[in-house]
Amino acid sequence: MPRKFKPALAGTKSKIKIKRGDMVVVIAGKSKDKKGRVLRVIADKNRVLVEGAQMIKKHMKPNPAKNIAGGILEQEATIHISNVMLLDSDGDKTRVGYQIDNGKKTRVARSNGVTIPEKAKK
Repeated sequence: MPRKFKPALAGTKSKIKIKRGDMVVVIAGKSKDKKGRVLRVIADKNRVLVEGAQMIKKHMKPNPAKNIAGGILEQEATIHISNVMLLDSDGDKTRVGYQIDNGKKTRVARSNGVTIPEKAKK
């Protein structure tokens, strides 16, 4: 008898406080203590792609139509969001809090209370 897919429990989705472009440090895993910029956030899977961390080797077939040479490439793999921490303005690990300033919700570093700057949208 085939196994049935078990859906996730209702209400288990957590609030993601790390955004694309933030500087983070990896706190667990094979890339522990590496610092890098967040390239991508995958919210539904609670994962982030950090520049220069969790490097894997990927074997690519050559594809002349897409101008891909092929071979063994090194690229970043995703990391679970619980294994990274945001860096504050001093370069220390911090948790993220929220504060309402002039009717606008802003992110605040818990370690020193400094507002985390919002990245400019393209």
